[in-house]
Amino acid sequence: MLAQAPLVIGLDPPTMREVVAVARDGVPVALSAEALAEIAASRKVVESLADDAEPHYGVSTGFGALAVRHIPVERRVQLQRSLVRSHAAGNGPEVEREVVRALVLLRLATLATGRTGVRTGTAVAYAEMLSAGITPVVREYGSLGCSGDLAPLAHCALALMGEGEVRDAAGVLRPASEALAAAGIAPVELAEKEGLALINGTSGMLGMLLLASADLHRLFATADLAAAMSVEALLGTDAVFAADLQALRPHPGQADSAANLRVLLAGSAIMAGHRRDATTRVQDAYSLRCAPQVHGAARDTLAHADAVAERELAAAVDNPVVTTDGRVESNGNFHGAPLGYVLDFLAIAVADVASISERRTDRFLDVARNHGLPPFLADDPGVDSGHMIAQYTQAGIVSELKRLAAPSSVDSIPSSAMQEDHVSMGWAAARKLRRAVDGLTRVVAIELLTAARALDLRAPYAPAPATGAARDRLRAAVAGPGPDRTLAPEIEEAVRLVASGELLAAAESVTGPLR
Repeated sequence: MLAQAPLVIGLDPPTMREVVAVARDGVPVALSAEALAEIAASRKVVESLADDAEPHYGVSTGFGALAVRHIPVERRVQLQRSLVRSHAAGNGPEVEREVVRALVLLRLATLATGRTGVRTGTAVAYAEMLSAGITPVVREYGSLGCSGDLAPLAHCALALMGEGEVRDAAGVLRPASEALAAAGIAPVELAEKEGLALINGTSGMLGMLLLASADLHRLFATADLAAAMSVEALLGTDAVFAADLQALRPHPGQADSAANLRVLLAGSAIMAGHRRDATTRVQDAYSLRCAPQVHGAARDTLAHADAVAERELAAAVDNPVVTTDGRVESNGNFHGAPLGYVLDFLAIAVADVASISERRTDRFLDVARNHGLPPFLADDPGVDSGHMIAQYTQAGIVSELKRLAAPSSVDSIPSSAMQEDHVSMGWAAARKLRRAVDGLTRVVAIELLTAARALDLRAPYAPAPATGAARDRLRAAVAGPGPDRTLAPEIEEAVRLVASGELLAAAESVTGPLR
């Protein structure tokens, strides 16, 4: 197998796609010559302050509420070491590997701007850790999302020092010292300012936002696929998705979602058959008719979150910061409010997309609303229960998603003896968004599983080529209608096909890329 080419981190920030590739696919990392030169230049500024009688935060003072303490030169290496050890106070379950890799990469990208004052060797060691597949063990709790993600980043810095625990490239839990030695990486003894530079950033929040965004772009398109299959199998109308009607309310996400529904439903024999029926409904229920409005609003929310993420990717978040003209200045750029808000906003959108998906699923199961399908899509209703309890599972997840939509960013608990008296709770917002994305994946998968069964039950009428391709891909892994089978494995297989993008890809093999 050929070695992967490294992502070269330069003065320009990595893209969202590049962050995801390093985080999920294990792409190695290197620093450009320009970045190394900029790092070296800012380090000279920090070193010039070493003997300055004037106090400089993080260089010759304590931290937080202890910033009033002047630290003599001979104690400053201990100052940095103590900072990292004391701040590595995370607790709870391990955070996922992809999140930690994204976090380390984004901190490295900030170091590469030359605004933090670290030594080149420190930055290079982080790149080597990523490339070797060494992942520091970071815990669920510890970040308040202000002064950055302090505890999570401190655990990463601790590993760089050769302390604490890591997972190696094979996922084996090992002492950091052992893993670094095996990879030929020398532990770093931090110098002035470096401990602070390694932990004072929004890297964890941003990393989770970028990973969620990558998932949600796929999931919102997959939700359109699910809605199309439901509209089709419930004998709904596609007339409401017409471009001129959608243009009367010119939200871009709505236009994109409606366009997806139109191409997904094009050529449907099921829809053509019931258009000739004199009893065809003039208006469908909201969960069918308003799918572009809800899915589109979620898309527009995601576009706003992406804009915030792109600005944050271009930021050099540290305190104090080394300015381009050589000053070392304190600032408040580590506050996580911009990220916390959009992380919470996305959780609201995710909950609503899941909610409308569950409502469409429920319509399939009720003979009063499913237009001629058997109760619960059961093979022998009464003996068989069909998809009755699949909807229960979906409803339970949707209820949880509504709880996860409650914002974290409106909360603040003062810390550091009231020096840090207003915090963002952005890390918590990011953690719950990850759970919400998983929940949406499962809800949409159950709708697709149910809609595919209903499409089969509409035979001999055939679905549209695109929805039929998605149904057929599902049928390659999950059998069609019949007597009751254990549903859990079938739901899990549908979840896998949604999460991997395989069902969406099947539809797009007919339509081309959806919006």
